[in-house]
Amino acid sequence: SLWHSPELLSDIQDGYSVSGHLLVCFSTGYFIHDTLDIIFNHQSRSSWEYLVHHAMAISAFVSLIITGRFLVAAMLLLLVEVSNIFLTIRMLLKMSNVPSPALYEANKYTNLVMYFAFRLAPQAYLTWYFLRYVEVQGQGAFLTANLLLLDAMILMYFSRLLRSDFFPSLRKGAAGRDVDGEKFLID
Repeated sequence: SLWHSPELLSDIQDGYSVSGHLLVCFSTGYFIHDTLDIIFNHQSRSSWEYLVHHAMAISAFVSLIITGRFLVAAMLLLLVEVSNIFLTIRMLLKMSNVPSPALYEANKYTNLVMYFAFRLAPQAYLTWYFLRYVEVQGQGAFLTANLLLLDAMILMYFSRLLRSDFFPSLRKGAAGRDVDGEKFLID
């Protein structure tokens, strides 16, 4: 959507495209489906952070779908899905215990670059934009609060990624216990 209509970026609050609208609708359906999958497969306890994230995304996206405002902001936020490709490759490499550390190393650095380019940068830009230009009432206040909570979550995940892949010696607590517990997806 953004590739074919870059002019949308000049109007984050009221820019509209049919493909962008459909993308947000489809993504909302995905978040609803994934939430139900987590709940029905009894993964709620180990995946509570994903449930919080999904609840925030669903509520924000539904408000965008209903009002038709901030659609471009949602499209920018959905850029984070590009970095999920490399996070998933990372997880699959860890799960399969691939004997080639070079493959994991290459993905580790690619993952870091993609995390910056497609998670941290769009999130930082939108946070700056919302704090500077969006009214702090009604839907604007709701979306700004959502963004700030997502900022905290993304930074927490980034911290875990850095500890796990680049500073593994920092992962042990004072008692020698792994600070993040046994939860595999955090690794």
